[in-house]
Amino acid sequence: MTESWWRDAVIYQIYPRSFADANGDGIGDLPGIRARLPYLRDLGVDAVWLSPFYLSPQADAGYDVADYRTVDPIFGSVGDARGLVADAHDLGLRVIVDLVPNHSSDQHIWFQQALAEGPGSPLRERYHFRDGRGDQPPNDWPSIFGGPAWTRVPDGQWYLHLFAPEQPDFNWDHPAVADEFRTILRFWLDLGVDGFRIDVAHGLVKEAGLPSLGRVAEWHLLDVGESPCFDRDGVHDIYRSWRTILDEYPGERIAVAEAWAPTLARVADYVRPDELHQAFNFSYLATPWEPTAQREMIDASIGAMAAVGAPATWTLSNHDVVRHTNRLLQADAGDVAGRRPTEVDPVAGLRRARAATLLLLALPGSAYLYQGEELGLPEVTDLPPEVRQDPAFHRATGQDGYRDGCRVPLPWSGTTAPYGFGPDSGPSWLPQPASWASLSVEAQDGVPGSTLSMYREALALRRKTLTGAATLTWQPGPTGILSFTRGDGFACTVNMTGAPVAIDPPGTLLLASGPVEGGVLPPDTTAWWSVS
Repeated sequence: MTESWWRDAVIYQIYPRSFADANGDGIGDLPGIRARLPYLRDLGVDAVWLSPFYLSPQADAGYDVADYRTVDPIFGSVGDARGLVADAHDLGLRVIVDLVPNHSSDQHIWFQQALAEGPGSPLRERYHFRDGRGDQPPNDWPSIFGGPAWTRVPDGQWYLHLFAPEQPDFNWDHPAVADEFRTILRFWLDLGVDGFRIDVAHGLVKEAGLPSLGRVAEWHLLDVGESPCFDRDGVHDIYRSWRTILDEYPGERIAVAEAWAPTLARVADYVRPDELHQAFNFSYLATPWEPTAQREMIDASIGAMAAVGAPATWTLSNHDVVRHTNRLLQADAGDVAGRRPTEVDPVAGLRRARAATLLLLALPGSAYLYQGEELGLPEVTDLPPEVRQDPAFHRATGQDGYRDGCRVPLPWSGTTAPYGFGPDSGPSWLPQPASWASLSVEAQDGVPGSTLSMYREALALRRKTLTGAATLTWQPGPTGILSFTRGDGFACTVNMTGAPVAIDPPGTLLLASGPVEGGVLPPDTTAWWSVS
């Protein structure tokens, strides 16, 4: 395992409840993931990132943690986690796990004790308990999921929750909170994990005094902007402390920030040499499919991260946003989550998504893939209300709650649901569309031109051709064409127009997201070239 592996790694996000089900209860689990690890090795990724699998009431799909040191029985056991990590390492894969430090579950023992002991209890200081303004909350902050960010308890005090009421925010000014998370880090590092993805990394520290906004606001999960409860300078002291722990362990254990900030320069603060290693590039994810916008964001991202010695990261989809097979074709592609995802032409959507993927994988830095995108899965836009589980779905304000559409379980094999997701014919926790039979792993495996085959070829070529080639040089090209070279022998051209464009091929074709013949690049097509 090489040093600084993370600087150009391809990391595959697994949403555990939707990846693979080993026991047939319709919910994915750790044994299911463990059995499918060879698939990920053969895909060609370097590491996997697991969304939360800790003990949880599942009010927000595991992002409400009741015990950070054990595994929820629906997913397995700590022994299963240990075995998964060991098997992944044997296959040459690293494992990153989600860490949720901004808030706990309301069922966490600390919070339950704080409720029981009442006002004035020292245990309440581990969270943000406050007296109200008469019958009103302590301030005017809204919850990301809609409604106020405060809930009143029977003794009259209120507690802060920037997300669901079942997710009370920790008070990171309290030393016990910092001590607790340092021990949590060590617990999982001792078990063998290779790093952490830090949920809401920008939210841990709140402005002193919790001042009101003075205005009516509705916040979206990935689009808050300047506020007194996000991206406060105090978070960086926390991450410096964590970095000293990570550096004690061999093999370059890493931490990745889910950090939204007003500017890329502010995001780069999270990955200074003594802090975290990577930060998700949500600004790129939200960039429209247009040459000038893409080029400007690519340059800005590389430059901002280079200023602090960190690699850029690139991603197009995750468990919180509309899959890019739909989002890139929606009218407002710059809406990060596609707040109300719409049905799009599936052929055109997949064509653009494939082109965007090859562009992303050609860029210098680290790439994050979301499970199922290698199959070309579309967003599921027609889930009935009664099956949706996003906690924001039924709220009147805030995030619309349409995240379930990107979380539908994967199709592995067969022609009817659940498509090999579990060992029997029982339904999965979210229903899978009938159209997914043709998108299963089995249906695409070994089929030339399939999306799965394209991903495998692209990842193999990336590892062989682009690893270590940090520079990117833009090249001139026809209107609507994005063209650049990497290193000494690689070129990438992207047609972002709706029509075929004649180009001067820069070399021998290595791979393309669509058919390229006679020097003509079809619409929404990316081509990779070997340049002699």
